[in-house]
Amino acid sequence: MRNIQSKKEYQAVCDRIEELLAVVTNETPSNDNNFIELDLLSDMVADYEEQHEPIELPTLVEAMKLRMYERGLNQKRLSELLGVSTSRVSEYLTGKSEPPLKTARDISRKLDIDPTIVLGV
Repeated sequence: MRNIQSKKEYQAVCDRIEELLAVVTNETPSNDNNFIELDLLSDMVADYEEQHEPIELPTLVEAMKLRMYERGLNQKRLSELLGVSTSRVSEYLTGKSEPPLKTARDISRKLDIDPTIVLGV
C-alpha cells in the first residue's frame, strides 16, 4: 500500500475519512467497501501522523495541571497532598523551580504521572 507523501494528500485523505464516517456505523459489516476503505485510510493517516506529527510527552507542568483538573485539586489541596507550601507548588506550576527528588517522587506516585515526565527525560 502507498504511503501519504504530502500535507495536501494528508488533508485529502482526512476529508475522505470525514465523508466515510458519515456512512460507516458500528453496525456496518466489516466486509462493506466503505468500512474497508475507512480502515485502510485510517491506517495511512496514523502512519503519516506518527512520522510527521508525533505526539510528544507533556511537560511536568502540563501533566500536573491535567491531573489537578482531573482530580478537582486546587494549589492549596495539592500542596497538602505533597506536603509542601502553596508557594512552592506555585513555583512548580509556573516552571520557576523544579521539585527536589523526594517531591518529584511524590508527584509521580500521588498524581500518577510517569516518572520520565517528572524527571524530564
